[in-house]
Amino acid sequence: MRAILRAVDGLQHFTQTLDTPVGRLALTEAGGALLRIAWADREAGDPLAAADETPLLDRAAAQLREYFANKRRAFDLPLAPEGTAFQRRVWTAMARIPWGETRSYGALARDVGSAARAVGGACGANPIPIVIPCHRVLATGGGLGGYSGGLGPATKTLLLELEGVMAPAPDLFAPA
Repeated sequence: MRAILRAVDGLQHFTQTLDTPVGRLALTEAGGALLRIAWADREAGDPLAAADETPLLDRAAAQLREYFANKRRAFDLPLAPEGTAFQRRVWTAMARIPWGETRSYGALARDVGSAARAVGGACGANPIPIVIPCHRVLATGGGLGGYSGGLGPATKTLLLELEGVMAPAPDLFAPA
């Protein structure tokens, strides 16, 4: 086991990686709160391939495993996403979107008193994807919209399929 410890803003950071259906995720905590979830580089020697064992990182990893096994619909973790006051307002509104439901960028913009484009920017800057469910925000009219994590829109589609919002695409190569 290899631990990566970094002191940023006077706090020690701990990182643990987790393999999931949407790729390897690097979970980072500092000060007893989850700071970010990032898609980790899959190349050998990845400095994010850490396995720090802290109660919070272990709990976050367990809750993510339950989510991907379709056994968890809401997360119960202390979060400390770093961003502007506006971004945090958007992320708070996104966190209220229930599992299996979606909102449009426009509807979310109305909720926070802003413009859809600004909400889209805040979604793209979300440091804790999946837990703060930016994948549940769609373009007006039901279009997928963008997604900055993993493989982009393909990852967003997989998360929405997992939650039953979208039907899985048929396997074109499956035997008839």
